[in-house]
Amino acid sequence: MTIQIKHTAIRDVKLIEPCIQSDKRGISFDSFDQEEFEEHVARGYRFVQERHLVSAHNVLCGLHYQIRRPQGKLVRVVNGEVVDVAVDLRRLSPTFGRWTSARLSASNCRQLWIPPGFAHGFLVLSDVAEVLCKTTERGFVEHERTLQWDDPDIAIAWDLDKAPITSARDAVGTSFSVAEVY
Repeated sequence: MTIQIKHTAIRDVKLIEPCIQSDKRGISFDSFDQEEFEEHVARGYRFVQERHLVSAHNVLCGLHYQIRRPQGKLVRVVNGEVVDVAVDLRRLSPTFGRWTSARLSASNCRQLWIPPGFAHGFLVLSDVAEVLCKTTERGFVEHERTLQWDDPDIAIAWDLDKAPITSARDAVGTSFSVAEVY
């Protein structure tokens, strides 16, 4: 096996650590293997799209989800560092309304698997970060929803030292108490 799976505070969200080979030339690792993903992370998913995001320090992106045709996401950072967050929006889940997070960086090469039914967001901790996000469904604007990133009912412990930089969409997210959920 070329990956190790670490469980997060929410069972279905998994932290993936690759087996990294390194020598004086640098490092090498498999960033994705479909068979290993299905055997050790989640079965029955196929990735159909990958988004590449480049963001500056203190940018907070999210919390996004797609209410129809929900997306599973495999997230990794190829430059810089972020704190990546997933919020369980599956009404029948024992962890409904709870969140988990992981630090993802170019240096630790970790990935976070977020299955369908979760809102997702990240905060950039480095000067700049490049985030790759593979999805199991294409994005459909008419189904996109944004959860309020600072909702007191969810109470995410973002690693903020000042007010974050957000998009207009993210600045006016819906509160958890009235959000559409799965």
